[in-house]
Amino acid sequence: MLLPMTSQRWQRLLEVLPGVFIMMTTAAAFTLAVISPRLAVTAIVLFDLYWLFRMYYLLVHVVSAWGEYRRALRVDWHARLAAAAPDRWRGIWHLVILPTHGEPYAVVARTLESLCQSRYPSDRMLVVLAGEARDGQAFLQVARQARAEFGASFARFEVTVHPDGLPSEIAGKGSNLRFAGLAARRFINELQLPYDRVIVSSFDVDTCPHPQYFALLTHTYLREPRPTRASYQPIAVYANNAWNSHPLVRVVAGTTSFWLMTDLARAERLFTFSSHSMSLAALVDVDFWDPSIVTEDSRIFLQCLEHYHGDYRVVPIFLPVSMNTVDVGNWRRSLMNQYRQIRRWAWSVEHFPWMAMRFFGRSRLRSFPLAVRLRYFWNLTEGMYSWVTAPLLIFLFSRAAMVLARDEGGAFLERAATVLGLMANLGLAGLVIFALLYWTMLPQKEKARWWDYPILALQWLLTPFTLVVWGSLPALDAQVRLMLGGRFRLGFDVTEKV
Repeated sequence: MLLPMTSQRWQRLLEVLPGVFIMMTTAAAFTLAVISPRLAVTAIVLFDLYWLFRMYYLLVHVVSAWGEYRRALRVDWHARLAAAAPDRWRGIWHLVILPTHGEPYAVVARTLESLCQSRYPSDRMLVVLAGEARDGQAFLQVARQARAEFGASFARFEVTVHPDGLPSEIAGKGSNLRFAGLAARRFINELQLPYDRVIVSSFDVDTCPHPQYFALLTHTYLREPRPTRASYQPIAVYANNAWNSHPLVRVVAGTTSFWLMTDLARAERLFTFSSHSMSLAALVDVDFWDPSIVTEDSRIFLQCLEHYHGDYRVVPIFLPVSMNTVDVGNWRRSLMNQYRQIRRWAWSVEHFPWMAMRFFGRSRLRSFPLAVRLRYFWNLTEGMYSWVTAPLLIFLFSRAAMVLARDEGGAFLERAATVLGLMANLGLAGLVIFALLYWTMLPQKEKARWWDYPILALQWLLTPFTLVVWGSLPALDAQVRLMLGGRFRLGFDVTEKV
């Protein structure tokens, strides 16, 4: 046994490693710039060239996913579902869990209204509004309003109140989801519904699914050879309040959606993220969500991947679920909220020690194909590493190297600057494509001002800035916190929604 699962020493070592790798990379890069500026400039040109090719490679996949999205929009999925499985589809039930903490009623009502507008029959929908006891009377008032306005719209509308301070839990979405899921299993047992006929959608409370999302999800589920051995990931679009959001916030929201779309086009790389769906059968098999972690959305996939010894995957759903950006009307608070949200997402580095110990430290996992374990472990490790290092090296280290190399000769610097400038222009061309695609995914604005559209286009020039300040830095923050441990460990930061 390589890594005893119970070893606290191995756990701490593995928590330290990601931060150490980042520190070593940064130190090596700037040491090289001081010792050999010419070599550093050459290295950065090659590194930028690699990332330019990688950007266009990812752009191809974004365009591919966008094409699938546009095709999915043109299909009447409810009609196709009724034609393809006329006797089977009504046997599928949808359980939607909406964990909430501190959100106003307007946010909850907007989501429930979007569920009511679904093309899937509401008499096959079960909704759980999952609140927190620490919200006190504020949540109970929201729950009463929601039940009065929407309770009769669904086959079942339940309210759960997650107690505060349960043992082995952290206060957060995962622990709330687990409590709500266990409560939902009890009433599903009362209804005598088979677990493999119930699809559970774990939605953020501001998630508004496309009207045909549940029809496409059901159609996909029924066509899967083994539907309970898969999670189902829609396109996450942060667009509910996009027109009223700060341009910096919109750029971060847009790049997040495009990042997910690249993986939707490469399903073998997909982890579940944010709002997604899966069978109740799989949830029961893995004992629901882990209540002791922050990033439960991706961990639940890893729990299933481990439990089924690699025989589990994520299936893309090319219809959107729309959520709020972090904008709250005050630009300072909004930008700070954006930093905290990215840092919380980057805390998925907590999966690194878990995957290392579970995937490679247990002899009983010999039936888990090594290639599958290595692929997902590499995807997580490389993603966490490049999330921090790539923007820092491209936008900061390259400038430092050019300054330090100014004594190396004008011709050398001129050639390097020309090449870097050419790559920057090619990168800008890619951003133009991103801007056009993002435009098509936004909801229509009823009263658009003439300057809204130029700002929507020009905001993408801020991308290098956002990749460092709301990309590298919060991810570095998360990895350093994991490395330090103890009181520096991250809890669950609830994203403020208005």
